[in-house]
Amino acid sequence: MSREFDHEADDFDDETDADIDDDIDEDFAGLPAPAPAVFADAEGFRSGFACFVGRPNAGKSTLTNAIVGQKIVITSDKPQTTRTVVRGIVHRDDGQLVLVDTPGLHKPRTLLGERLNDLVRSTWAEVDVVAVCFPSDEKIGPGDRYLVNELAKVRRTTKIAVATKTDLAEPDRIAEHLLDIAELGRETGTDWAEIVPVSSVAGDQIDLLAGLLVGLMPEGPALYPDGDLTDAPEEILVADLIREAALDGVRDELPHSIAVVVEEMGLREDRDEDRPLLDIYANLYVERDSQKGIVIGRKGARLREVGTVARKQIESLLGTPVYLDLKVKVAKDWQRDPRQLRKLGF
Repeated sequence: MSREFDHEADDFDDETDADIDDDIDEDFAGLPAPAPAVFADAEGFRSGFACFVGRPNAGKSTLTNAIVGQKIVITSDKPQTTRTVVRGIVHRDDGQLVLVDTPGLHKPRTLLGERLNDLVRSTWAEVDVVAVCFPSDEKIGPGDRYLVNELAKVRRTTKIAVATKTDLAEPDRIAEHLLDIAELGRETGTDWAEIVPVSSVAGDQIDLLAGLLVGLMPEGPALYPDGDLTDAPEEILVADLIREAALDGVRDELPHSIAVVVEEMGLREDRDEDRPLLDIYANLYVERDSQKGIVIGRKGARLREVGTVARKQIESLLGTPVYLDLKVKVAKDWQRDPRQLRKLGF
């Protein structure tokens, strides 16, 4: 169930710019170290990190979910849906692959965009393999060329190319696309270790790609316990699922203005063990009062729909019945305000 929304706008507490500047290096220092784990593995076992990059809406998140075998990152047809580094963990007999999904590299128009690009670049240098995604239903464009030129500056990282969304293209178009990817590598001085066409939706060559990535990892023990699918905090996963539901069907200018923060989350007390209920209290932030009305909808209909869709996704992910309390608040021009970005976790 979803409780009624709150109409009250909200302003953040003041925070000095000096405080924010002191924290930026910590926030964007790259990938945090995984939880310590030591496992005995057979000789030849491989483990390491691979990062999917590409321009916005290139199929990175869908590909991550397909290889992991479960939805751990949100997907949308809206550009720049991914805003955080989420790691998916793939367990195989021959190795353990940690997939890092990153925001799409783009021409930034806000401080948020600049920080997301910084996050992408800091990730490139800290993984074993960077896989660049090129959607097969679109021609290679200036955004792809810019990204590969930037990636060419990272000398020591192995690079592969992935032609995504092959289910949306004819065989002749896919063949032409693969040739274009190879040519882009030659033009930019990028040595592709592999060029692989895949379809995350149809499942075509997903296992092949996973095997190729594992083969490019260094030998070493598993980095995470068997069975873990991600190391992202549950609050982050829940916030993303709420934002994914809120993105569906909104106007083109609104998706970038939506942010979600989980304020409180925990099992309800005084419940029988066989009847657990997870209480989640979350705020959905927009930048203007007019956007608040769009998200809420006529008589609250749209917000109730967002809550229903999000709750079902959260229950599927966590395996527990959920009570979701959603409130919509205004954080004016938060994408451009360092203090508000800090409060929202960027």
